[in-house]
Amino acid sequence: MGIIETIFIGVGLAMDAFAVSVCKGLWMSRIDWKKSFIIAMYFGFFQMIMPLIGFLLGAGFSEWIEQIDHWIAFILLCLIGGKMIKESFGKAENLNDSVDLKTMIGLGIATSIDALAVGITYAFLDTKNCMFSFFLIGVITFAISLCGVKIGNKFGNLYGRKAELIGGLILIFIGVKILVEHVRIV
Repeated sequence: MGIIETIFIGVGLAMDAFAVSVCKGLWMSRIDWKKSFIIAMYFGFFQMIMPLIGFLLGAGFSEWIEQIDHWIAFILLCLIGGKMIKESFGKAENLNDSVDLKTMIGLGIATSIDALAVGITYAFLDTKNCMFSFFLIGVITFAISLCGVKIGNKFGNLYGRKAELIGGLILIFIGVKILVEHVRIV
């Protein structure tokens, strides 16, 4: 695969991370660049490492991974989305802009499950320079996620709790969409 194809793959894989980054930005009362970089780093890291894991697993485990990846993403995104919806009905000053390890690892995994499948595809195709491709995917996701946090923060400051409610619904929608797409294929 060439660099152009890798860029398109990177942008496509980054869309879930972008949506979740927007939601994390909603939780910030004002833009916090340190937290924004942490969020982007988690998403970029997971989008880089998951294809590598998929590549290493290769064809031997592909059927098993494909059978559960959609369930993992669905459960994680619905739990986080449900928490956002619940918090949208709470006090406006209790914004949760936490970037704690547990939350960010859960979000990182949930948004990069599809990258695992891409890594398996790279193994099937015996793609050369896959390490550079995985690195580029991570960098693209980092940049898109950083923009997502800023966009979410701007939107959240304008619309407050309604934006958080919508963000939670979007995360649940993404989880349901992932589940429906995979169940329909089977």
